[in-house]
Amino acid sequence: MKRHKVVKTYQEINEKIRQGKAVVVTAEEMIDVVEKHDHAEAARRIDVVTTGTFSPMCSSGAFLNFGHTSPRIKASKVWLNDVSAYAGVAAVDCYIGATEIAEGDPLNSVYPGEFHYGGGHVIEDLVAGNVIRLRVEGYGTDCYPARKYEKNITVSDLRDAVLFNPRNAYQNYNCAVNMSDRTIYTYMGVLRPRMANANYATSGQLSPLFNDPYYKTIGIGTRIFLGGTQGYVAWPGTQHNPNVKRGKNGVPMEGAGTIATIGNLKDMTSGWLTGASMLGYGVSLYVGIGIPIPILNEEMARYTAVKDENIWTQVYDYSMDYPKGVVKSLGEVNYKDLRSGEITLKGARVVTAPLSSYFKAREIANILKEWIERGDFFLGEPQQQLPSVNL
Repeated sequence: MKRHKVVKTYQEINEKIRQGKAVVVTAEEMIDVVEKHDHAEAARRIDVVTTGTFSPMCSSGAFLNFGHTSPRIKASKVWLNDVSAYAGVAAVDCYIGATEIAEGDPLNSVYPGEFHYGGGHVIEDLVAGNVIRLRVEGYGTDCYPARKYEKNITVSDLRDAVLFNPRNAYQNYNCAVNMSDRTIYTYMGVLRPRMANANYATSGQLSPLFNDPYYKTIGIGTRIFLGGTQGYVAWPGTQHNPNVKRGKNGVPMEGAGTIATIGNLKDMTSGWLTGASMLGYGVSLYVGIGIPIPILNEEMARYTAVKDENIWTQVYDYSMDYPKGVVKSLGEVNYKDLRSGEITLKGARVVTAPLSSYFKAREIANILKEWIERGDFFLGEPQQQLPSVNL
């Protein structure tokens, strides 16, 4: 007897969530479901697959409104714990970028144990409820006469605090090595000479956009786990580029899609937004993101069963090729080998290390699964799809 094709809607799945009947698994668990059954049966059994990633995401930051002062000031310069924030927004609005370095940071000195402080740490301190020193300068106008303002604040003192990240959750990323004779300090971490180590930065089979390679369910308005609370996909991320080389089941083999994300910073927690000090390079922000993938049909069941051994990325030399902007791949490696701790590249064994945390990515996927099973999290149907390729 021929079985009918599986077709579900967001509304049907959300109703099952409301009734406590939705079947939810993580992306890791979905692999086992598909192996035990097939894509069609998996699509019948499973309603939602949860994903997760926890990695440095430099293109992140927060819009902050610190409220009008008495007398009023039109901010032209703003600092939070000596980290400069962009003040060209409105009188008491600013944007703190994750990679901005604190004034006086000895960035050019590289010593063991050196710690850089910057925008990512300010954001972490805010969500942790720590005291932040706010300094403001204005140029003085008839309606905003004050020229200086300084105060200790916490996140609760802010009128508004909105995390807005222009580029998150990169769909695949480079594997970095160093082929020169000296140690180099990069946003991909410390790279030792003569290809002694290789660093990578994606959570593989748990990573959100690997589980929806053509962005069929991820778009503007998609509800996500962001920084420990519910957030949204706001727009395609900067550098979003779906037109890349793809492998099995459409999985991109180099950097491809990205998302811009938004959420209420006041509801977030420091465990899922963590400042990063990159030795000899600067600062960033670890961001926790989880995206639920609705299993609308057999196609989505197939996509969400992606395995590390079928996800490939490019290896680049960060000592010469990358800085020059003319990059040539040294080879392709898959995430199963990267996560094993060692790859073979140009006949040599190279030790690997992740910048992202697979442990925390798994934790995010499980938290999101629990939220959905409890009925605390419903799927947000995209109001517009992300740009993709013609299939």
